[in-house]
Amino acid sequence: MRLSAPRIPPLESNQWNDTAREAMQPFIKAGSDFNIFKTMTNHPDLMKRWMVFANHVLFKQSLAPRERELLILRIGFLCKAGYEWGQHVQVARGYGMSDDEIRSAKSGPSTPGISELDRLLLQATDELHADAFVSEVTWKALEKHLSTQQLMDLVFTVGQYNLVSMALNSFGVQPDEGLPGWEI
Repeated sequence: MRLSAPRIPPLESNQWNDTAREAMQPFIKAGSDFNIFKTMTNHPDLMKRWMVFANHVLFKQSLAPRERELLILRIGFLCKAGYEWGQHVQVARGYGMSDDEIRSAKSGPSTPGISELDRLLLQATDELHADAFVSEVTWKALEKHLSTQQLMDLVFTVGQYNLVSMALNSFGVQPDEGLPGWEI
């Protein structure tokens, strides 16, 4: 965690305006009223519009959940976003990823014993993070495994979680209780 206290505090329900209250309803209902969302209630109009895109990336995209989580974990690690890492370690475990698979998101594309697709997903994430571009070699290799829509979702997933990592780090969003840390 880069900041030990929030720059932008998470607001509690008695501080929300009507737009924030409406935006938070699905999270409250699901029992996932996490600090990231409570922080976003400081700007409910932004939150409402951002959630449309975030919901596509997290729930409606064409990549398999395991592949999506590997991308999210890698970009979260590269951005040193401890909050993002911890949340998505839990999500990845929920999709059956082992701790070894999760740790491969830390060690990256040179991790021994990972599949070709995992290596390519991690490589593409590294390239997007470093240069905002997937190299021709990596793209061509990914085309053997992924459809055009999946390739597009790959780029937007890494981009979305790069953005989220920047926001979490800059706003100082603090971990929710029970989140795993970097030790995994």
